[in-house]
Amino acid sequence: MRRYDRLRHILRLDPVEDCEEIFRLIVTREFPWDTARALEFALYRTYAVPSIGRLLAETAELTERSQKRYDDTALLLDALIEHGHSSEEGRTAIRRVNRMHRAYDISDDDMRYVLCTFVVVPVRWLESYGWRALTAHERTAVATVYRQLGKLMGIREVPEDYEGFARFLDEYETAHFGYDEGGRAVSDATLDLMASWYPKPLAPFARRAALALMDEPLLRAFDYRTPPGWLRRTARGALRLRGRAVRLALPPRRRPHYARQKSQIRGYPNGYALAELGTFPGVCPVPHPASAADREDRAVGEDRAERLGGPGGTSRAAGSGGAVATGGSEHEEQ
Repeated sequence: MRRYDRLRHILRLDPVEDCEEIFRLIVTREFPWDTARALEFALYRTYAVPSIGRLLAETAELTERSQKRYDDTALLLDALIEHGHSSEEGRTAIRRVNRMHRAYDISDDDMRYVLCTFVVVPVRWLESYGWRALTAHERTAVATVYRQLGKLMGIREVPEDYEGFARFLDEYETAHFGYDEGGRAVSDATLDLMASWYPKPLAPFARRAALALMDEPLLRAFDYRTPPGWLRRTARGALRLRGRAVRLALPPRRRPHYARQKSQIRGYPNGYALAELGTFPGVCPVPHPASAADREDRAVGEDRAERLGGPGGTSRAAGSGGAVATGGSEHEEQ
């Protein structure tokens, strides 16, 4: 397989009817490393909206349990990417996300903005640092996938196309980015988490490099000092050099690389049951009892995991509560 053969295949697919297949190829074969980093920064940007950052700080999910929150978010999205929205695994992942969000008073605008970051930030990351940028055909497929997901999450007035997602994101950030102590606390905890993925001698540089990749509005919202110009040029130049190396020196990936194979996923060494991921309502600042549906989700996950040989198990199984093994990647990310 030559470097651009998969893109030629993608361009033969329909960007609406085949949007999930195109999205899967983009995320797991064309750009697994880049999309993982971009989605990390997409979620991170949302903390700069005070209403979002404050709520996340109040739940303590990202300040006290940041690794678990990262793992759960990545693995729930992993199920949607691998199996699609209409699969049993996809429906379980969407149900888990909806029930977690339903426990809190989150505005439609905030939900719409978070969805927009997952569309726009990866596209812009690839334009800057990927071994190639996405085509208009691929952007349409990505926007269609998230438009469908937004509807399944009950988000109203989801943008119609990629340009609409980008326009809403830019306008919302201009209107709402601002400092909040809770948002800053969540930001600091997230940077600490990212730094923890590297050997200790490199951790301080990893944190500074992350700051060097941020734009001025994001830095101002968290009240961070602007990194020196040399550091910004070095960090961004290194990513561009990496993209060029992937394009010119590495062979195309032949097998998919999913989130569960990434070294950053550390909370489930013995595997996980999809229905058990995330939090269960009852952790809102105003306590809510867990719903019957949530208890059912949890019971299904426990029952299936037990039948597979313990909590999490070591093999993949069909079904919403099936245990899935983590780690054991056959190929490193590109």
